[in-house]
Amino acid sequence: MSEAVVVTGGAGFIGSNIVRGLNKRGINNVVVVDNLGNNPQKFENLIDCEIADFIDKADFLGLIGSGFLKNNVSAVFHQGACSDTMELDGRYMMANNFQYSKEIYQSCQQAEVALLYASSASVYGAGTEFKEDRVNEAPLNVYGYSKFLFDQYVRRHFRSRTAQVIGFRYFNVYGPGESHKGRMASVAYHFANQFQSQGYINLFKGSGGYSDGGQQRDFIHVDDVVAANLGCLDLAEISGIYNLGTGQASSFNDVGLAVVNFLLKSKPGGSLSLTDALEQDLIRYVDFPEGLLARYQSFTEANIDDLRAAGYSAAFKKVAEGVPEYLATLGLGGDWAN
Repeated sequence: MSEAVVVTGGAGFIGSNIVRGLNKRGINNVVVVDNLGNNPQKFENLIDCEIADFIDKADFLGLIGSGFLKNNVSAVFHQGACSDTMELDGRYMMANNFQYSKEIYQSCQQAEVALLYASSASVYGAGTEFKEDRVNEAPLNVYGYSKFLFDQYVRRHFRSRTAQVIGFRYFNVYGPGESHKGRMASVAYHFANQFQSQGYINLFKGSGGYSDGGQQRDFIHVDDVVAANLGCLDLAEISGIYNLGTGQASSFNDVGLAVVNFLLKSKPGGSLSLTDALEQDLIRYVDFPEGLLARYQSFTEANIDDLRAAGYSAAFKKVAEGVPEYLATLGLGGDWAN
């Protein structure tokens, strides 16, 4: 049997899509590592996937400590983490996102196994310069800090590495397989469900100098995230920490309008403008929840110069293309979307 590929957080959103991407390459010797204790329904993300084994996170830590990776594994895609930016238990967050990651890093280096891991654009905090440089990094919450601290750990050990190490700073990822994430699912997912249930979408009022719904984020489709992970694994000579976004910010109004027009696409009159949607009360603006505004990123846009310079050249889907493509997989819209 060929060496296995390990995907931690493999039943989760991005992890399960990486498993699916490996399968499409003909790689079925995949070991999924995850913890289904608090969210057992995540297994549904793997029903159409081919895997060789499923290992609980706690058992996996014991295995790698005993040298399991050596000669058995060719690469580890480390996607397992607590991704709730509102989580207030700092001890829990640091154990899951920092200590766990350090142990995986050390084991991969000892076994000379490639490691591709999930970092986050949250390391940039409220900054406006999204370049992979320490001067730009100032996380606003303990989630962002846990990701930042592991990136710093990788940097400190970078020159002594024995195998490929790539950290991807994910921007706002959306796409199939995220429904189990609840409040942490993408805005495209929440907007679609809001519209289905109440006939309109709620967007936040203006903040950070941006108009109502005008806050901007770099929204990237999960298919593009998977393609970058697999594509950079192929570029075995590169290592580093790279932003992974489209390089083009879009407003929440853009996403909301893409959702509205998808769900109404068969109605007479064609696509609506933002003005039309507001006049018809299909998009409404609401106040920020108490305590969120001070920790809110009103703008993100990945600087992907380093990723391109490293040799990854694939194009990324724009919101106008990616959001409707995603919503089509959800079966939303009833007769209107058929």
